[in-house]
Amino acid sequence: MPLTQIPSSLALPEDPYLWLEDTYSQRALDWVEAENAASAARLEAEPTYQAAYDEAFAIVSSEDRIPMPAFRKGMLYNFWKDADHLRGIWRRTTLESYRTGNAEWETILDIDALGEKEGRSWVYKGVSCLRPEERLCLIELSDGGEDAVEIREFDLETKSFVEGGFFVPKGKSDATWVDEDTIYLSADFAGDGFDLTSSGYPIVVKRLKRGQPLSEAIEIYRGKKEDVASSAAVIRDSSGNVLQMIVRATDFWNREFGLIDGDTVTPLALPSQASPLGLIENRLVVRLSQDWAVGGETYDAGSLVSFDAAALKADPANLSPTLVWAPGQSEAYESATMTANRLVVSALDNVSGRILSFAPAADGGWTKSTVDLPANMTLALVSGDEDSDRFFLNVEGFTTPNALYLADAATGKAKVLRSMPAKFDASDLVVEQKWAASTDGTKIPYFLVHKRDVKMDGTTPTLLYGYGGFQVSMTPGYSAIIGKLWLEKGGAYALSNIRGGGEFGPAWHKAGLETKRQIIYDDFAAIAEDLIASGLTSREHLGMMGGSNGGLLTGVEMTQRPDLWNAAVIQVPLLDMIGISRIGAGASWQGEYGNVNTDPEALAFWLERSPYHALKAGTDYPVPFIYSSTKDDRTGSAHARKFAARMKELGLPYEYFEQIEGGHAAGADPRQEARSWALTYTYLTRQLMGE
Repeated sequence: MPLTQIPSSLALPEDPYLWLEDTYSQRALDWVEAENAASAARLEAEPTYQAAYDEAFAIVSSEDRIPMPAFRKGMLYNFWKDADHLRGIWRRTTLESYRTGNAEWETILDIDALGEKEGRSWVYKGVSCLRPEERLCLIELSDGGEDAVEIREFDLETKSFVEGGFFVPKGKSDATWVDEDTIYLSADFAGDGFDLTSSGYPIVVKRLKRGQPLSEAIEIYRGKKEDVASSAAVIRDSSGNVLQMIVRATDFWNREFGLIDGDTVTPLALPSQASPLGLIENRLVVRLSQDWAVGGETYDAGSLVSFDAAALKADPANLSPTLVWAPGQSEAYESATMTANRLVVSALDNVSGRILSFAPAADGGWTKSTVDLPANMTLALVSGDEDSDRFFLNVEGFTTPNALYLADAATGKAKVLRSMPAKFDASDLVVEQKWAASTDGTKIPYFLVHKRDVKMDGTTPTLLYGYGGFQVSMTPGYSAIIGKLWLEKGGAYALSNIRGGGEFGPAWHKAGLETKRQIIYDDFAAIAEDLIASGLTSREHLGMMGGSNGGLLTGVEMTQRPDLWNAAVIQVPLLDMIGISRIGAGASWQGEYGNVNTDPEALAFWLERSPYHALKAGTDYPVPFIYSSTKDDRTGSAHARKFAARMKELGLPYEYFEQIEGGHAAGADPRQEARSWALTYTYLTRQLMGE
């Protein structure tokens, strides 16, 4: 992508490692093989490695994990991996059977068997079924864990793929059901990239009829090449009402909406930072990520509003919203699900979970109630039943194992249906919520887990985790991996709630958007300084971890504040912030980071902070563990590769490991996941628990 409007004073450095961006070139793969071998040899020779692998594999493949269920037409569906099903099985049972604790499962699709039969490294990526019958489904399969998927039609009655049914070849496609014989499809229809945006996602939406080749699909909408993506959404409620929409993402955060009526698309006057959540009693519920002044009223960012769908169709240019919920100063929306008659919302209050239930009222408004659940826990919605008001949710904390609750959104009652046994000894652990002052005086919360009798002499090995982007909240969770491989061995763990996340709503995120991002890094450093100042740890024993955008965070912290850290786990990261738009799906995130290709301010900002460009010889950096995946077509493995290559050029020590499969995750199956975690915590033990 050419640079335009950029002053000549902002000279771009030459990049000697562009060849590592050619993901599958033999030269690049040979480099990966050599780097993997060197780091794996060092780490697997550590005395703690084999035990860490054995413990990690036992955790990720254990049979006593909770099978998280999804309601579907009176049955419960679950996708399950274990030692005998490394790629997983899609299966179902009844609620009555599930309640027994020893459910009789019926296998619907065996991904391992399918991969073996077809000679492919299939990874299951999800399913969508046609309501209300939910018999015909579109299943997404990925080759090795990539975001790009193959889409196939599947029949739940016959438990088989539909012969001659809908089929979409590999791509970052999006398909949604219209009716039994029709889907809306966003795809690279010609296979030549013409129908893709510069971010690599579909630009065009077409209507495809059963039996039609892709070449005969009817185009109903086309966005622009510089957009992120265009797609269709068909939203239904339990009464049979339907709303068909076009969603054009002009950048990561802004969208244009349209209503589909036959071959006509009519603009819908929703604000650009709105997210439709669902339809209930023919009311469209929308979340706002920006303040919206309309009809003499102002609705604050973070609020939920609704629209009468009939009125919306009649006059899509003049909308009249009704307030559903406006969060308080310490509150934030997390997620939502629909039951037959209720909107169920997961929210945070000072980073502690709450579940709210909303019912449409006869006067056009909404009534609110709460669901009776444990306090000071993370409450995550699992699935809602569209044929009743029941829903599943997961309840957990740092030292409280996951428990699956079955709740009723109408009565507000909930009870435990399944609990996971403890996976590590938490009897002597303490959980605290603490606050650190950032450079602008803002108090930044973080959670800290440590031994009750910890010595405040600066010697406690401490791992600080962070993300800080994309309005994603970091909430307390029960991690058997962290507990067994770190906390049980005497380490402390801290989880940061820095700006850029969604812990306190859209404003918390926007405080660090684009070239305001330095405050995110200041927040994280402030927590590190607070951990050290408290006497808990010291630079010698303090490490950090982050993945994806969190990998960018750890890369910036490592190069900006090397005085704070003795370990840096940099997972599936973004590190070349100048070349980001040409690597993976990087062009799609310019709404989050700024566009270095057209904005001189963004270019100047990232030339100073891009970790790949900030590395300098002779600096006492922590020895990082840089982790990536060849199949990661989201951030792309080139960021990690080039960062490691640059460190080698400068004579700086590092560890590097690139999982061949797994995509933007720790691995494609339990063995790969276990190895990734074992290498990671062996490295952390070496760096932070050594003498």
